[in-house]
Amino acid sequence: QAALQGVNAVQHGNMGITSALAAEGGVLPSHGSVLRIVVENVFYPITLDILYQIFSKFGFVLKIVMFHKNNQFQALLQYADATNAYYAKMSLDGHSIYTGCCTLHIDFSKLTNLTVKYNNDKSRDFTRVDLPFGDGQRTMETSLSTPFATQNTIFPSYTGPPGFAPAVGFPQGAGPLAVTTSAAPGHMTIPGIPGNSVLLVSNLNPEAITPYGLFILFGVYGDVHRVKIMFKKRGIALVQMADATQAQLAINYLNGQRLYGRVMHATLSKYQTIQLPREGQEDKGLTKDYSNSPLHRFKNPCSKNFQNIFPPSATLHLSNIPPSVTVDDLKNLFTSKGSTVKGFKFFQKDCKMALIQLGSVEEAVHALIELHNHDFGENQRLRVSFSKSTI
Repeated sequence: QAALQGVNAVQHGNMGITSALAAEGGVLPSHGSVLRIVVENVFYPITLDILYQIFSKFGFVLKIVMFHKNNQFQALLQYADATNAYYAKMSLDGHSIYTGCCTLHIDFSKLTNLTVKYNNDKSRDFTRVDLPFGDGQRTMETSLSTPFATQNTIFPSYTGPPGFAPAVGFPQGAGPLAVTTSAAPGHMTIPGIPGNSVLLVSNLNPEAITPYGLFILFGVYGDVHRVKIMFKKRGIALVQMADATQAQLAINYLNGQRLYGRVMHATLSKYQTIQLPREGQEDKGLTKDYSNSPLHRFKNPCSKNFQNIFPPSATLHLSNIPPSVTVDDLKNLFTSKGSTVKGFKFFQKDCKMALIQLGSVEEAVHALIELHNHDFGENQRLRVSFSKSTI
């Protein structure tokens, strides 16, 4: 996959668009803002994020719905503006996302507006962060206009102008990065900037969530620099990671995780930084700067923490346990925070490390937030991570 070239379909002064506009007398045809996309020869998986990344280069993408119909991968994509839809069709129709495969065939849909009920990996409404995750099943009827006429032409695949980096492989096999972000101004206000390090985290429990809790949880997957819980919508937060790779890791591991009784959603934000409140600005402690926190796990490039990144699990790895602390002390500590202790074992070599198995993954997430950096006194602080082992 690393050898695949990323597509960068925005050619400045694109001849295709210019000549097409000239042929139309400079007037854009009357059509809607919804495109129907068929991807042929899907050799590499196409995700909603890849489509979003490619098509958002042409304007503000409002909604995407993906589905299979007639044994073909298809998607519907709605722009804020019909002009953007026209440019995207002119520029991308017939091009391949990767060299020689995943070829795009694009048409205007007869639908004028898409109805999205769930924000998940098959459908998304970028204007609404409050939609439920659902069960992944699409509820929208696929009674759409006639299938495409078969294309007999073989289009040369477009591998982007020289000098653009090849596709970047995401960690966790999330597939290659489909586009290299262009440095052109005007592309920075789109929601979910590719390569961004600020996350939009939604569907949080406003009664239970705190900036510190998000700092500790997201800190398992990268160094969190700032956290902001929205003043008017306490169920939504921004989390700024040290870099884009850590942001992507956090999405891979935490999107869809249950936290305080709700399924949390994590995606890239349209903001590139979290602004700290100005002097005297009412904030109620909802924005916090953690850039100099001693609790960052990944400051040291040689740290073993890089090798020990695991998904949230019911078993926690405990380390930095003082010699005076017993099994019962630790069990009681976790029970006092509402956890059910199902199993416990010290590592044989020394008693500085242990595994503790709790009643559920969600319990373990809550316990990690509560007890990572717990002070046993005399500056002995407990370190808590997710474990890949079970007891």
